[in-house]
Parts: sequence; C-alpha cells; structure tokens
Amino acid sequence: MKKIDLIYNEMLYNYYELKNKKLTQNYLSRKLKVSLSTVNNALKPLVSINTIEVNPMNFIMTDAHKILLYWATKRKLKSEIFYKTRFEDNISNIEKNMPDDIIFAAFSAYKLRFSEIPADYSEVYVYSEKDCKKRFPERKGTANVFFLKKDKIMNNYGKTTTLAQTFVDLWNINTWYAQEFLKALEKKMEG
Repeated sequence: MKKIDLIYNEMLYNYYELKNKKLTQNYLSRKLKVSLSTVNNALKPLVSINTIEVNPMNFIMTDAHKILLYWATKRKLKSEIFYKTRFEDNISNIEKNMPDDIIFAAFSAYKLRFSEIPADYSEVYVYSEKDCKKRFPERKGTANVFFLKKDKIMNNYGKTTTLAQTFVDLWNINTWYAQEFLKALEKKMEG
C-alpha cells in the first residue's frame, strides 16, 4: 500500500473503530514510520475539502465519511494485486485454505467481521507477502483469488482489514455484489 493509504487507513481506523476523532501528525508519523512531511502532504487535500480541522497541537476529523469517500476515489486497488488465479472450489474452502499470515479483505473481511453476507460472492481478496502459488497454482479462466501487497503495519489491525479499508477495497471492485456489500457496510459504519 502507498504511504498515503496507510495514513488514511490509520485515521479512519481511529475514527470508526477506536471512536477517536482527534489525532496528531506526530502520532501518525511514529505509528506508521513515515515522515512528518508525508503526513502533512496527506492532510492537505483533507483540509481543502473541509474534512479536518487543524489546531496548533492536533487535528480533528470533522467529516470522516467524506474522508472515506475521498480515499475510495483515490485508491487504485488493481495496482496492488500482485498475483491472481482461478481456483475451483467453493468460497468457504478457498478461505479455509489461506495461509495464516494473510489478512482477509473485501467480501471475506465483511463476512468474518459480521458473521453474515449481504449477497453471495465468488471472489476472495487477501493481503499477503507471498503469492501462495503452491497452494493456489496458476490456472486459466476468470480469476477468483486475488493477492494484494501487504504492508507489515496491517498486522496491527487483526486478521481482517479495517472497516474503512474494507469499504475502500469494496468500492474499487466492479461487481454487482460489491455494491450490496458496500451498502450494508455503510449502514453498519453509520450505526
């Protein structure tokens, strides 16, 4: 993931999951191991679209939903895919066959987090440091297993992507069922 994606993810993780809307640039810099100038540059567009209020000692997220939508439109999920293949099995078995060091994303992340699915789905997205070609060999046909580049900082959030990253990833998947997941996730995030 790009550094800007890590910054927005951490900000929105704090807002939606930790219920913390006040952060400092120094906190983001230290936590994500990025420079203060990188954090500052990531915040500039958020200031210009009136989603954060910058104070001398911190900043406050005043419109997290707008930050979420801004990130979703800027993120390029396809560029993060480093391996994809077709695997002939049902989705539950594909998910069960994933190695321990992956992080589930998109549909699987939603299912694991909420123990429900708003629609049937036929693709598994995971963040990984390896492509698992032995477990999921290259096959012809429409891909249904996608491996995305995993940053080590993502391990801090657990076995699934954060709510915000799940939303942003679903936003970037062009299937009818991704839209169903997005609608359901948006309701849960607002509630």
